[in-house]
Amino acid sequence: MIKVLKLQKGVIAIILGIIGVVVYMLLREQNEEVSMYFLEASGVFLIAGALMFLYPILFAKKDSDGCVQLNPEIDPDAPDPDAQPLEESRP
Repeated sequence: MIKVLKLQKGVIAIILGIIGVVVYMLLREQNEEVSMYFLEASGVFLIAGALMFLYPILFAKKDSDGCVQLNPEIDPDAPDPDAQPLEESRP
């Protein structure tokens, strides 16, 4: 099952992309030529953020039932659904 996705890097990249678009719009009104570089950087951040969102889904490992476990901190071999983190369950 898909339980928890840790996507902080993707969220940060998307936020940087949105900030870049806002800076581009502000500089475009002042007819600054440097504004185009902010638009390009914003596009790169938005694409990188989108790829970071897709990476865990595309490259997740399937278990014997065909379910995908995307939380690397939970031991998939644990018998109970409230499994302990790997660091605590293995010495």
